[in-house]
Amino acid sequence: MELKPGYRKTDVGVIPVDWDCGKLEEYFSFISYGFTNPMPTVEHGIFMITAADINEGRIQLETARKTTEVAYRTLLSPKSKPKRNDILLTKDGSLGRVALVGNELICINQSVAVIRPNEKVEPNFLKLLLESPRYQKRMLDDAGGSTIKHIYITIVNLMPIAVPPSRGEQHAIAGVLSDVDALLGGLDRLIAKKRDLKQAAMQQLLTGQTRLPGFHDEWEEKRIGEIAEIVSGGTPRSNIAEYWDGGIKWCTPTDITSAPGKYLEKTQRTISAVGLKSCAARLLPPGTLLLCSRATIGDVKIAASEICTNQGFKSLIAGKTVSSEFLYYKLLTMKAQMVERAIGSTFLEISKRDTAALKLQLPTLAEQTAIAAVLSEMDAELAALEARREKTRALKQGMMQELLTERIRLPTSGFEEASTQPARTP
Repeated sequence: MELKPGYRKTDVGVIPVDWDCGKLEEYFSFISYGFTNPMPTVEHGIFMITAADINEGRIQLETARKTTEVAYRTLLSPKSKPKRNDILLTKDGSLGRVALVGNELICINQSVAVIRPNEKVEPNFLKLLLESPRYQKRMLDDAGGSTIKHIYITIVNLMPIAVPPSRGEQHAIAGVLSDVDALLGGLDRLIAKKRDLKQAAMQQLLTGQTRLPGFHDEWEEKRIGEIAEIVSGGTPRSNIAEYWDGGIKWCTPTDITSAPGKYLEKTQRTISAVGLKSCAARLLPPGTLLLCSRATIGDVKIAASEICTNQGFKSLIAGKTVSSEFLYYKLLTMKAQMVERAIGSTFLEISKRDTAALKLQLPTLAEQTAIAAVLSEMDAELAALEARREKTRALKQGMMQELLTERIRLPTSGFEEASTQPARTP
């Protein structure tokens, strides 16, 4: 392939001719990993960061355990005590996740490597470079270990990278991408807030603690067996080809746990009409509540169309006095009750009888419908925000591909001025 003018081919692909290409070790002054010795754990103290506490490009302090200041001072060497603008890289567990250290006081264990950028590179630029698809793939391809994969710092430090020679250009690229990170962070916080509001609304509306305007009738206590038909599932024999890959959706608990939203639109597998007749499964109408009774007990979706299930369900066909959507939201609050009633030696399962015996408070059908409409509106708002977040993530990935490789150069004016500014932290 013919190269565009101003570009050259290197070990990391095609890059601008004025970009430097060297080993990662040329761009840091220090690399190591954290403590291996046991550390005391306390409720309040200094954060101990493991690979599990690094996600979404940042340190998740809310999940980290803490240790004492005495242990931090006396039991740890400097390699376990990252400084501001150090880069953390997960080397065990979930490989290749990166984060930039800010002002927080932390220590790291052996599952995390620390990289201290030198004067050749903006820390935030190097962090963004390492989390870009090209270098993520390279690190994972180079990971060692037969059973469990590890990133070895003696290998990753030799990884070739391409870097603009001007810290000003590095800073400008990092600034653009950090703006997108800030947008993602804002969306994450808004989504978390909306989820909390929905949980509070469910707690209030589904128990009658808060009544919608115009509703005053007493709620009645009912058992699930009184308001819905309970249907178990079945599985055709797997070795008979004509039973499978037909036109009937066949649901398993995995379909429920992997599907977004409250309606189940599709399943991984289908069966034929002959397969349906050959087993205990039954064709269920749209609106049926597909309630997991085994494995992920209490997980539930509403069937968007005709469907059947395997044995891991106690599906509910709601009667005329019950709104399927109201019952869906109500069941989400009853998972603990179902798990408590589950029995079994090989795996836990709630029986048809125990499912039927579950009690719930039920308002009139009109109030059920009104409550479900309020909660559905909140779900729709959450879904729109989550879709916007996914589009923003995809935009960031595309921008990283363009800015951190050879395709797009930012305007050159102001790079030297920008290089005198402090590094931006997302």
